[in-house]
Amino acid sequence: MDNANQIKIMVGLGACGIAAGAQKTLSSLEEGIAARKLNVDLGISGCMGMCFREPLVEIQRPGAKPKIYMELSSDRVERLLDEVVVGGEDIEEWVARAEGMTCPDDGFFDKQERIVLRNTGRINPERIEDYLAEEGYKALAKAIEAMKPEQVIDQMKASGLRGRGGAGFPTGLKWSFAAGAKGDAKYIICNADEGDPGAFMDRSVLESDPHAVLEGMAIAGYAIGAQTGIIYCRAEYPVAIHRLRIAIEQAEAKNYLGDNILASDFSFHIKIKEGAGAFVCGEETALMASIEGRRGMPRLRPPFPANQGLWKKPTNINNVETLANVPWIILHGGEAYAAFGTEKSKGTKVFALAGKINRGGLVEVPMGITIREIVMDIGGGIPDGKMFKAVQMGGPSGGCIPERLADTPVDYDSLNQTGAIMGSGGMVVMDESTCMVDMARFFLDFTQKESCGKCTFCRIGTRRMLEILERITEGKGKEGDIELLEELAVNIKRGSLCGLGQTAPNPVLTTIRYFREEYEAHIHEGKCPAKACRALISYVVNPETCTGCGVCLRACPVNAITGEKKQPHVIDQEICTRCGLCVDRCRPDAIDVV
Repeated sequence: MDNANQIKIMVGLGACGIAAGAQKTLSSLEEGIAARKLNVDLGISGCMGMCFREPLVEIQRPGAKPKIYMELSSDRVERLLDEVVVGGEDIEEWVARAEGMTCPDDGFFDKQERIVLRNTGRINPERIEDYLAEEGYKALAKAIEAMKPEQVIDQMKASGLRGRGGAGFPTGLKWSFAAGAKGDAKYIICNADEGDPGAFMDRSVLESDPHAVLEGMAIAGYAIGAQTGIIYCRAEYPVAIHRLRIAIEQAEAKNYLGDNILASDFSFHIKIKEGAGAFVCGEETALMASIEGRRGMPRLRPPFPANQGLWKKPTNINNVETLANVPWIILHGGEAYAAFGTEKSKGTKVFALAGKINRGGLVEVPMGITIREIVMDIGGGIPDGKMFKAVQMGGPSGGCIPERLADTPVDYDSLNQTGAIMGSGGMVVMDESTCMVDMARFFLDFTQKESCGKCTFCRIGTRRMLEILERITEGKGKEGDIELLEELAVNIKRGSLCGLGQTAPNPVLTTIRYFREEYEAHIHEGKCPAKACRALISYVVNPETCTGCGVCLRACPVNAITGEKKQPHVIDQEICTRCGLCVDRCRPDAIDVV
């Protein structure tokens, strides 16, 4: 085969692509290419960011810029091969992104700045050669061959990088503590226990560019004097774990990991620890307890992990995104990284856009961009012409920020002032149909179930708060419930040992702060303004618009709808379970929610 004339095709096989059917697309491409005996280099990539357009396929002809084709289900493969690969023509309505072409979703990338995501969707995560072609492991070589450990730490301090796991502690300063600690062994831990609802940043990076994380860990190990690295990754991420194992094996084979790396005196080994999916194990001390084989429960600090961490040895813990930044910073310099962002929040931040958003997916933006720019410009706004209501940032530990504060800059200090936090990067968008009381109930239900139970206020206090919220959403709220929620929230925050309990009340406090009128409507009027709480709504047929087609009648699973053909139908409120199927199926929109 003539490689110079070879067409390169890459199928996005991140978890998002696989869920959308990309594996079938890949199989169809393999069969079609073999049947046509085409000179094609067919491979895979990770998440390209445009999760809303999956499955995605990138095609690059010799001497030309690549084009990304969207929604490439297996039934479209034949036409793609015949017209694009063989015929050399574009199917313009399928093109999602291409240099020199105007595409409908170009706005998704216009305001992004990709450092962590520099390789995601562009390289094959299972081939180290692809990573090396993108300056992979050059930063590690530079650190080992041309820098002293303290110089590496100085560059991290100059970069202004703060921990991307949520706390926002300066990374360089954290490394310096571990570097100065005394111990015959030291550890680097990568926290990949991403558990926030709606968050998939770390998973996507591990699936798409695992070597960037391994290289970041090795550089961190060199800087603090550690010889062992551990990736604590939840077992629910099988694709990420599979690709990490491949990447570690490949890096060891080329001596980027292992003994005497690059013919130096520095040795560094990495192994994987699979977590059982406990949200509390995202907390540093609980995570280390889990690695040691004990129950994942937080402990008091001090001593801090930098002095007594894993196995009571000096330990440095960073999350996936933080470590993926490290090679770029060492290669280009701390000042180059600090040129992005704001005075106190340097660099970029990766977000997982989810919820009521037109363009959901993985984005990376410079710090200081506003929430509105992310939601409306990058995310393309709200589906079906509905109003943008709020955004939940920081996961169950964060808070709900209303639309009126959407011009808030995305930086640590500004977000903290709203009552929310940066968190690890989940951004769940809500529209006018979202009930904020029910949203608070959802997140508190999550944190209540994930509490390890060690602290009384966290274990029992969150249960009492959840009971109150459940009553309110069921129309059984009482006078004084809002004040009781606020009182419980303060005590839980004060009386909890770790970040889970200290932040669990945040979604409740922020929704009360910004949407108190919704709580009051539930309690005093027995109404859900968003018309979302089942116990507080009814479905009523409008006799003036009902055509009597019978579609709703046939859709109702409990036979609550009656009526003659071509005559207005009626819904029996005693039988109706408020499942909403009748509203979804009604063609003339003749069913009102009241």
